[in-house]
Amino acid sequence: MKQTLISMALILMLALCAKAQNTQHSYTITGVVADSVTHEGEPYATLTIARADSAAKPVKQALTDIKGRFSISSNGTGSYLLMVRSMGRKPMQRAYTVDATTRTIDLGTLLLQDGGNQLETVEVVAYKPLVKADVDKIAYSVEDDPEANTNTVIEMLKKVPMVTVDGQDNIRVNGNSSFKIYVNGKPNNMMTKNPKEVLKSMPASSIKKIEVITNPGPKYDAEGVGGILNIVTEGKGPEGYNATFSGRANNSSYGGGLYATVKQGKLTMSVNYNASSNHSPKGYTYSDRSQIGTDGTVTSSTVADGYTKGHSLWQGGDVEASYEIDTLRLITGSFSLSKFSSKRDALNTAFSTVPATGQRLYGYRSPSYSKESWDDYSASLDYQRSFSVKDRLLTLSYRLESSPSTSDSRYLYTDREAADDWQTFIDRMRDQRMDGDENTMEHTFQIDYTTPFAKHHTWEAGVKYILRRNKSDNDRYNLGTGDKDETYDSDNSSHYRHHNDILAAYTGYGLTLDKWSARLGLRYEHTLQKVEYLLGRGTNFHKNFDDLVPSARLGYKFSDATNLSLGYKMRINRPGIWYLNPYLDDRIPDAISQGNPNLDTEKSHAVDLQFSSYNSKLTYTLTGTYRFVNNSIESVDRLVNDRNIEGLPNPTGKDVIYSSYANIGHIQYAGLMAYANWTPITNTRITLNGSVGYSHMSDGQSLRNHGWCTNIDASLQQTFAKTWIFNASYYVQTPQPTLQGKEARYQWYNFSLSKSFMDKRLTLTAYIINPFGKRYFCYRSETVADNFRTTASSSWCQLYYGVSVRFRIGKLKASVKHTERTVENNDVKQGGGGGKG
Repeated sequence: MKQTLISMALILMLALCAKAQNTQHSYTITGVVADSVTHEGEPYATLTIARADSAAKPVKQALTDIKGRFSISSNGTGSYLLMVRSMGRKPMQRAYTVDATTRTIDLGTLLLQDGGNQLETVEVVAYKPLVKADVDKIAYSVEDDPEANTNTVIEMLKKVPMVTVDGQDNIRVNGNSSFKIYVNGKPNNMMTKNPKEVLKSMPASSIKKIEVITNPGPKYDAEGVGGILNIVTEGKGPEGYNATFSGRANNSSYGGGLYATVKQGKLTMSVNYNASSNHSPKGYTYSDRSQIGTDGTVTSSTVADGYTKGHSLWQGGDVEASYEIDTLRLITGSFSLSKFSSKRDALNTAFSTVPATGQRLYGYRSPSYSKESWDDYSASLDYQRSFSVKDRLLTLSYRLESSPSTSDSRYLYTDREAADDWQTFIDRMRDQRMDGDENTMEHTFQIDYTTPFAKHHTWEAGVKYILRRNKSDNDRYNLGTGDKDETYDSDNSSHYRHHNDILAAYTGYGLTLDKWSARLGLRYEHTLQKVEYLLGRGTNFHKNFDDLVPSARLGYKFSDATNLSLGYKMRINRPGIWYLNPYLDDRIPDAISQGNPNLDTEKSHAVDLQFSSYNSKLTYTLTGTYRFVNNSIESVDRLVNDRNIEGLPNPTGKDVIYSSYANIGHIQYAGLMAYANWTPITNTRITLNGSVGYSHMSDGQSLRNHGWCTNIDASLQQTFAKTWIFNASYYVQTPQPTLQGKEARYQWYNFSLSKSFMDKRLTLTAYIINPFGKRYFCYRSETVADNFRTTASSSWCQLYYGVSVRFRIGKLKASVKHTERTVENNDVKQGGGGGKG
């Protein structure tokens, strides 16, 4: 019944959209732009349509294809002008008229003359190509798109090459959901952690362009991410203000946000704030571990199942300001804060048997209650000095960042039972409370200098010093019968410090000669590492690293909209605190985990060949890549005798799963990524982003695995009557191999419908995710070793439906200016959980 109602609702929405579409007359204008002498087609000329009585306000823009042909779909009736512009050519225009009976207008061949020394300064600057490809990035000119006046940044991202945005505003860069977001070259952690929450509140009129940097040079550390999304917000405009308010709610969360900009004289300031509350429906877990003897038979089977549910709150905001001392000197500063808190309840039941006889070895139930919080603070200050030589810049930067987190968890054990020889094993389980306190504090100082020389050449250099302090305190308390009856367990507590002093220097050289371009870069990093144990088992030690990180790229530009590039890059990733924390987590007696403070820097190498082409109808990018890592940080599960786990209290001689991290990974990957954005008819956009690849991995000894993995992300967007937008998206990923097994197939789909009012100042959106099929999605994974095999699954609710609203006031187009260079620290590999679990 529910599916029938949902289907009827979708059909009704489509019918309403179809009715709205009929209220606006549509027509198509075709023709060819060619050279007036050779009559050869003019590729990628910029075409602009405007009403004859308002030529300065375009209603449509497009590009000719490689042969100079064009076919533009537009709406309306009356007198219009088609304006044609191309680099080195005299601009031209052609008038035409549309009435209610017009369906197609063929303008024939439009001949462009050589520009010579004549300049149409005002008109040439007013209309520029929307897409420009460079050797290491792709840029979309938002300020030259008429829709930027009424859209948000999240809506404009749907038009940017190599970026996809689904109906729930989940963003992917080059097919990858892992990426960094910068604002004018400055990393923005709040946007990176919650991009869709922030960018839905940010008006597109406040930005100049969006750059997709998929091949960072020596000044960037971007290993492990799909790329960098750089939002350039250096607009110009009169004094004043603008503000955008947004709100959203669905069946499990609600939230809202504000983005505002104020300009007064030489000072410009922006404020951004978002908040959300999320209720997680009950999710379920299941695992089955089989211990395998030397003869291949299953000697024991341990089954665990349970559930978890919780609630979380998040809020974040930032303030940015810039002050232009004069035309050559600029100061910019920022402060951002994010806060997260959650509470979670869980229940886990486990029992172990001998399959051959059915004998019960042991069993127990374990309810748990936990709460955690983390904050993310950052502040930065940049001073930029320009010179009379264009593009020569000197930048001084400072950045402070702190990421404190706390946790408080209680683990109880009830209904314990055991066979005679397993009683000691079960007695190891004690009701306990875990109190965690972690933080990473960074101070970064940086100097950057860049200058052009000898017309076609560019040189850049910089030095950076990072003072990084990692802290991890984990305290255990054994619980008694009363709520406050607890005893501090110093033997099983740990206070750990991990300090890094990093001195880095880089230099880069760039060459641009006609259609060829090249980039060479080299970064040197010296790391002084110090580890201290204030409490707990472990020996203090010092260790230094020296790393050379080269990069190179060669590009050929067929035109501003088509290029080919070949590149090599090496990147390093230092392990984050979750990987390093040596705290021994034995709250689950047969599954013990621990971090590894002796991890080394991970080094990765990649070679890729990329071809990109953009025109008014079809934009596509093809990338072939090969990458390898010889010391990747891997999580490894082993079945070992618990007496062999150093520091484990009261070992019993039983076999348990021990999980930790090590630099043992040997990974090779070859793949092909494809991105396409097709506009077949008026107001219809089809986007396809996918990849197929083969990976082989091993630990250099007995562990090894290999296999194919494919993912496809497709979406359809249809605009009706200018103010209605319907979006449908689908994503699927085939099983992905891991070092010890594989992860499951995963898919989702969603639908959304938006309506704008009040000249697009007010926008309402309704959406639904995964309306068909099962309410719960089951994610399965497998881990295999010589002496055990584990299958695990987790299930969570995948049906979501909700609404959102956005309202904009003000007309200011100015934004906070930023220095060209600033601090960006992306060298740390985050994640894990070996420290506390």
